[in-house]
Amino acid sequence: MARTDTPPADLFTPAFHQDPHQALAELRRTAPAVPVMTPNGLRTWLVTGYEHARELLADPRLSKDMRVGKDLIPHNFADPDKQREFLAESGERSQFPHVLSVHMLDSDPPDHTRLRRLVGRAFTARRVESLRPRITELTDELLEAMARHAEVDLMEALAFPVPFTVICWLLGVPPDDRAAFRRWSNLLVSGAGTEEVREASASMIAYLKALIETKRAAPADDMLTDLVHARDADDQLSSDELISMAFLLLVAGHETTVNLIGNGTLALLTHPGVREQLAADASLWPAAVEEFLRYDGPVTNATWRFTTEPVEVGDVVIPEGEFVTISLGAAGRDPARYPDPDRLDVTRSHSASVAFGHGIHHCLGAPLARLEGQIVISRLFARFPALRPAVDVAELRWRSSLMMRGLAELPVFTA
Repeated sequence: MARTDTPPADLFTPAFHQDPHQALAELRRTAPAVPVMTPNGLRTWLVTGYEHARELLADPRLSKDMRVGKDLIPHNFADPDKQREFLAESGERSQFPHVLSVHMLDSDPPDHTRLRRLVGRAFTARRVESLRPRITELTDELLEAMARHAEVDLMEALAFPVPFTVICWLLGVPPDDRAAFRRWSNLLVSGAGTEEVREASASMIAYLKALIETKRAAPADDMLTDLVHARDADDQLSSDELISMAFLLLVAGHETTVNLIGNGTLALLTHPGVREQLAADASLWPAAVEEFLRYDGPVTNATWRFTTEPVEVGDVVIPEGEFVTISLGAAGRDPARYPDPDRLDVTRSHSASVAFGHGIHHCLGAPLARLEGQIVISRLFARFPALRPAVDVAELRWRSSLMMRGLAELPVFTA
């Protein structure tokens, strides 16, 4: 078995965020799991191969129970200064207070089973599909606005407003509140352990508490109202669970799709032959979205997990009580699963994709993200067949985030 005392690599640098695929491919060739350090100083094991990723995403020996995991954090700091900072803080001063971590993504069965069942009653396939006409109409309105300008930032003009507006529709977030929520969301997914992030989490909690009370006092036709009143026999979500679930749905419900639209658009801008394929055969669009998710997906790493006993990953043993980060981006470029993985191929088979996870924590909102991605990107290129980058693509800036893979801006010429 391989040694497990290797010092963690400082992987998540600005250069890595600009182009992670080469570095991830090298790590995949080095070992099936390697110790790395997160931006906030935690040691975690990075898993890069498709088969191991899929296995571990469904492995019950990897827990997501935040109540237990938070006690492991002090023992897993690679940076002593960051450890001292963490130990000096507690309760509501921490980056992610307990109230933001009692949702289904940070829990194990039986709690996870109960929470997912209650949320699933509100987030149904029928509700998602019913949004298709409104998403199409919103997209066309934004495309028409884009047509009035020779150059736009696609992220600001289209990639952000569609999924953000849709999740606000679903949860009933008033238009006047959306700018503040956007700022908090961006900070909370950055992965940075800053005072600004802590302030954003506190603001998010206060806002969600007030919004939930509004839905309780004046029920509306939205998903947050349904969550407030969701019941299974005598069971319902507690006040903390409501806040945490609303937080999860608001953030996860738009951040992934923003990046799916941005990354997918960039992929087509840099692959004119694929654009021609899609223009000639619209039936390829569903497969194209799956390929965008694989080629440069919106979620670069699955959310945190920790081992409850020693876990073998190939010839590496990850000890009990250590954090594991599963690289969905690296899994999507694994040549053992996808021949010629660095080639964009919209005719590729995509059975058993891990782009939205796998197992009991598979993303509940994946159908919505796929629907939005297909509508927005297909209509974008139909409306602007001459769309092209307004800058050298090598100059584009990627957001620094441990979880998300997304562009800061994408300037394009519309004609």
